[in-house]
Amino acid sequence: MTAVDTPPNSLPRSYLVWLGGFTVARLGDAVLVFSLGWAAAGFGGTTAALALTLGALPRLVLLVAGGAVADRVGGRRVLIAGEAALIVLTVALAFALARVGTPVWLLLASSAALGTVTAFCLPAAGSQPRRLVPDDQLTRALALRQGWGQAVLMAAAPLGGLLVGTAGLPAIAWGVAALLGVGLTVLVAVRDATASSPEPGLVDVPRDRRRDLLDGFRVVARTPGLRGPLLLTGAGAALILPVPSLLVPLLGRASGWGPGPTGVVAGAVGVGVISAALLAARRRRLPPRAGSAAAGLTVSAVGALALAVGPVLDDTRAAVVAGALVFGFGNGTFVARLAPLVLGGAPRTHLARVQAVMGLVQLVPVMVTTPVLGALAQQTSPGWALAAIAAGLAACAAGARRLTG
Repeated sequence: MTAVDTPPNSLPRSYLVWLGGFTVARLGDAVLVFSLGWAAAGFGGTTAALALTLGALPRLVLLVAGGAVADRVGGRRVLIAGEAALIVLTVALAFALARVGTPVWLLLASSAALGTVTAFCLPAAGSQPRRLVPDDQLTRALALRQGWGQAVLMAAAPLGGLLVGTAGLPAIAWGVAALLGVGLTVLVAVRDATASSPEPGLVDVPRDRRRDLLDGFRVVARTPGLRGPLLLTGAGAALILPVPSLLVPLLGRASGWGPGPTGVVAGAVGVGVISAALLAARRRRLPPRAGSAAAGLTVSAVGALALAVGPVLDDTRAAVVAGALVFGFGNGTFVARLAPLVLGGAPRTHLARVQAVMGLVQLVPVMVTTPVLGALAQQTSPGWALAAIAAGLAACAAGARRLTG
């Protein structure tokens, strides 16, 4: 490996370039997901929840395989192939939306197709920071990636809301395809920044393919310090992830805000996450500790409660946006403390497979809570569903403190 001089405490240029190209592509994804979610929310909470669930189901089935492939052939190759497939799917979706509109079957099929491709991309993308960044800068690298990712969500939600009401879904799909093309071009061109190869010991070694797929679970079970953070990650994801993707659009529909203001509220969640990520990225020696994640869960619980009661207050918009900011800040704090523990504790030969297990730990609980929360919001109100989220997060925070002493 060629040594490259970098200023003290600076992240490697290769990582920053890779992150830039990857983030551009994710902006397109986020705009499309918000736009399709808004269209699905128009058919009711159950349909919106079903669309999200179908997007997660292929990941549940294929995520482990995606992790094994990325560890075997290299994360960069998997990411390039995945971006190319997303472009093809998005172009096909643009033609279909222009021809038949937004029937439920098309929204559900699109969610399932996009989920299938991202099942292979997520473990590869999750493993790249450890491949490109020294271990002593991993916390900062992950915090920066989290901040950029949330900046994308912050921009994509209001942008998607604006475009839904002006340009329409077919035009959005074409624009997303163009952004994905820009991201793919960067990933292909910057070969030295994204180059990664299978770890020594994995090349030219005949192996049982089934065992290769299950190695991630074996490593998690046997590696000290991984099980506790993964348990907290799953519990937090089950309650946190459905809020911006499901409950905020339903809250906007119920309150009569329209797509633009609803996108602003969803974007405020991203602003809160970015603030927490920037704080973590500025601290060069931030010690990742599972116990400190309880504070993030507590803050998220306060934000969810503010979102629940905001629509009944006189100054509705200000209270809801403030609640979204607080919720996002707690989410960002929670992730910033746990993500380095998982990625940093994984053996280098199993980076993508451990990331695949981490993805499953988040997906399985979310697939349970999303339809439950959608049904609860439809039978009662989105406010009651958010109040249930707040109570659940408070209970998880208490459990996290007991778990870590």
